[in-house]
Amino acid sequence: MGSETGAGKNYLYNNQDFDLSIDVFSQVSSKLLDDDGRPKRTGTAWTASAHIITAVIGAGVLSLARATAQLGWIAGPVVMFMVSFITYYTSTLLAACYRSGDPVNGKRNYTYMDAVRSNLGGFEVRICGWVQYLNLFGVATGYTIASSISMMWDTLKAPPSESKTMKKATLLSVGVTTFFYMLCGCTGYAAFRDLSPVNLLTGFGFYNPFWHLDIANAAIVIHLVGAYQVYCQPLFALVEKTASEKFPDSKFTTKDIKISIPGFRTYNLNLFRLVWRTCFVMITTLISMLLPFFNDIFRLLGALGFWPLTIYFPVEMYISQKKMPKWSTTWLCLQVLSIACLVITIAAAAGSIAGIVLDLKSYTSFSTGY
Repeated sequence: MGSETGAGKNYLYNNQDFDLSIDVFSQVSSKLLDDDGRPKRTGTAWTASAHIITAVIGAGVLSLARATAQLGWIAGPVVMFMVSFITYYTSTLLAACYRSGDPVNGKRNYTYMDAVRSNLGGFEVRICGWVQYLNLFGVATGYTIASSISMMWDTLKAPPSESKTMKKATLLSVGVTTFFYMLCGCTGYAAFRDLSPVNLLTGFGFYNPFWHLDIANAAIVIHLVGAYQVYCQPLFALVEKTASEKFPDSKFTTKDIKISIPGFRTYNLNLFRLVWRTCFVMITTLISMLLPFFNDIFRLLGALGFWPLTIYFPVEMYISQKKMPKWSTTWLCLQVLSIACLVITIAAAAGSIAGIVLDLKSYTSFSTGY
């Protein structure tokens, strides 16, 4: 009888120790992992806005003085403010689509395409994919804020909800980028008036002091190298994931070579990743060198990406997310906004194509002239 009582006590103690271990593990896990099992996210509105600002402001600002000169002192700033406000508004719609259903506990959409798949699906997903990859080649002009937001989604900590944090980050980043756009456009126009160049660093006819232009060009290179790395990651991930799935037994695609670096952690080198990414960078660099008409090409890419990524998909996903009835007042207003921006996009694309046709008449390979 005594031995049975002792065994029961030991069982009780062991069971309590087991429960205690589970509680400790749960507490540690909750501190290290988020609700989806991924490492704890630490992003804030400040870090998100910093990423968006550095990603969106690109070399395209160099042509804003010329654009302002063509529109004038009234229409130029008004158009910039109007586009900024529309971008901010549609970006808040996109921010609301990070989680499907409940904004706090709903299913996470880790990428822009995940959000499109959850809310729209099918054909729209393929269209979205092609537009996003097309815009990788337009990274030098500054990526759309909508695409930047989708990349910041999955780094934000909660609470507060990711949508609230992203809305704050969007307001801050749009405000800062609009200030810089106005600064570049208006000061450039004030300095050169109707002779404002297409490219502020190359188009005004004189290059003294040389050191000043060298610093400006070096700053652009530093900025775009980082932006290029960030926004090529989705394409890199897609190709590498596809290769590893199709050739799971190939050491070239799946094996990592561990390289010890003194003072740092071991670096995993994948040969396929090294070869394919190097070839991609070489090819895209060669293509960019073959295109002397910088502004018209990237205006076209910007126009092709603006309406789908910044307007159409955020609007349609928000309508689907909120289960908005057709022909309601809000639904009609959103559709009018989408159609108006589509018309503007078509006009911008037509103007860019006309510019490319004119450029081709005086085309010279590997030339930077205009």
